[in-house]
Amino acid sequence: MIGLYIKTLFYKSFYLFGFPRMMPMNYTVSLLYSCNSRCSTCNIWKKKANNLTDIEYEKIFKNIGKAPYWITFSGGEPFLRKDIVKIVTTIYKTSRPRIMNFPSNGILTKKIVTDVKNICRACPKSQIIVNLSIDGIEEEHDRIRNVENNFQDVIKTYQKLKALNIKNLQVGIHTVISKYNVHNFSAIASYLLDLKPDSYITEIAEERVELDTMKTNITPSLLQYKSAIDFLIHRIKHDKYKGRSKITKAFRIEYYSLVKEILRDKKQVIPCYSGISSVQISPDGDIWSCCIKAESKGNLRKVEYNFRKVWYNREMKLERASIKNRECWCPLANASYTNMLLDFKTLARVFYRVFIKWYK
Repeated sequence: MIGLYIKTLFYKSFYLFGFPRMMPMNYTVSLLYSCNSRCSTCNIWKKKANNLTDIEYEKIFKNIGKAPYWITFSGGEPFLRKDIVKIVTTIYKTSRPRIMNFPSNGILTKKIVTDVKNICRACPKSQIIVNLSIDGIEEEHDRIRNVENNFQDVIKTYQKLKALNIKNLQVGIHTVISKYNVHNFSAIASYLLDLKPDSYITEIAEERVELDTMKTNITPSLLQYKSAIDFLIHRIKHDKYKGRSKITKAFRIEYYSLVKEILRDKKQVIPCYSGISSVQISPDGDIWSCCIKAESKGNLRKVEYNFRKVWYNREMKLERASIKNRECWCPLANASYTNMLLDFKTLARVFYRVFIKWYK
């Protein structure tokens, strides 16, 4: 962990001055667009791609090397990939990420449990996190996800994953706060927290190019979001945590407060390091600084899977300049947590909460 914080100084220098040139530490690998959900907040299942193969991923990550600290394997529904275990194991052997995260709708219970068990055993030195998406209770969740019995399936998957009791596995729950469930969020959050997940995270529904949700009016108003998230912040502050869990919860509080400021001010509140410390690889090999704009800065197939050739090209340099000039803003969770890690004021507040006084 100390080495990671030292590394942040180099990322800040890369952001400010363009040197030393750094490879990202946070990777989102979108394995496919296909999905067996039909969510009211996501149309990614409508998109098509010529998915990268396990052999192609091996070539890509051999070029990337040991740079990744955190990899998120997303979709669509990532567990629809029949070769997901092979892909993840191959990347693990090459890059040795400390954390690998798998968001899932939890529908394919048997396959998810089997695949997760095999991934945990094949990648013993990585923390494996499975975040199951639950956006409502019982019929409310099925209605938002537009899949019959989705709630029952995801609860069954959750229970079976927890029962594995594997040392390097964490099973979390993830809720997208949208106009469809914001009115009932306090009841949803209370129900899900009572299930005692290893982590409970939320994200606000956004209009994203990646999700094909532009101009869909799915985002709750600032007032609605503030009311919902203030309940969760209050719950976090008044629960008891120890060790790493306390640090995680402190960062959660910072993120939820950050989102409120971003939605209010409609600008970057802290510097964004997308294109510096975080990156996304699309299913067909395009490199994006983030999934909100989802603008390709080069395709890995066209450069013989040489990630560095795209990462340091002219298009990415212009993208970094645009982000640095604060020409865009968003509350994207994945990038925001990396941004907070690189923001000294945020770290100071987290330190105060964890080691000096947990906020009342």
